Amino acid sequence: MVLVNTLAVERALGRTREPPRTASEREAALDPALTDWRTRTVDAGGAGGGPLDTARLAEAAVALRAVFQDGPDAGVAELNDLLVRHAAVPNLHGEPPVLAFHPPGADLAGAMTADAGTALAMVIGVGQGERLSACEAAGCDLVFFDVTRNASRRFCGLPCQNRAKAAAYRARRTTRTP
Repeated sequence: MVLVNTLAVERALGRTREPPRTASEREAALDPALTDWRTRTVDAGGAGGGPLDTARLAEAAVALRAVFQDGPDAGVAELNDLLVRHAAVPNLHGEPPVLAFHPPGADLAGAMTADAGTALAMVIGVGQGERLSACEAAGCDLVFFDVTRNASRRFCGLPCQNRAKAAAYRARRTTRTP
């Protein structure tokens, strides 16, 4: 979700925003997630170092977004293609062994894409694909995984929920006024 929300969303929380376009902007925007991911994967011997191909990550984010936006069934073919292109297969590597879904020695962008794609495929494969969703608030395209008990979440967070409810209230008041 971090890849999609950071690199492929142009509207968030009711505001238009420009996704990062240059390699340095993308890397800076992804820095917290990259630090955590590198600690768990690269430092454990699971992916190659070297420069991060942020253009490939941005392409992957757009492909992964289809699963959230159009529903899990609509994005299955594209997700399968992404998994094949990035050789997403389960394997253990490093000391202590770490489970990953990219080939050992994969470059960072390929490893991150394979792992993210596999995570989404696993969610869909266990019948929880309907929990992958995009915010329904006007002006927001952020994606999320619905963890509510009855899978009823419609908004990415409280700011969007509050904006949508306020807009609905104003619309009702306008139609009632003579």
